[in-house]
Amino acid sequence: MPASKPSLRFTHSAALRTQTLKVMSAIERDPDPTQHADALASLVLSLTEAGMDFYFLKPLKDGKFGFVARQAASFGISGALRVMSPIARSVLGGADAKQLRVISRHIRQLMR
Repeated sequence: MPASKPSLRFTHSAALRTQTLKVMSAIERDPDPTQHADALASLVLSLTEAGMDFYFLKPLKDGKFGFVARQAASFGISGALRVMSPIARSVLGGADAKQLRVISRHIRQLMR
């Protein structure tokens, strides 16, 4: 039995969990999951945003960082997501069925 690797996970909203399960189920069950590539890209971006909020913005708030510092961090994350969005949509939009299912499996494994 291989030793488990260190990992970090984050909590997110019930609505995002519902969206995650819906998109992954569609990809896993549909004979042509490529029609769900855009939904998967949206999901990846939503999960990324939730993770950045959990790992970075929430500790700033909990640490009582000033408004300007929190706003600067928030704008930075928004900018990063705007840059990532077309890249994620392009990469996943060009993925084949097998590749999309690998991404879906990976996300499902992170949910354990």
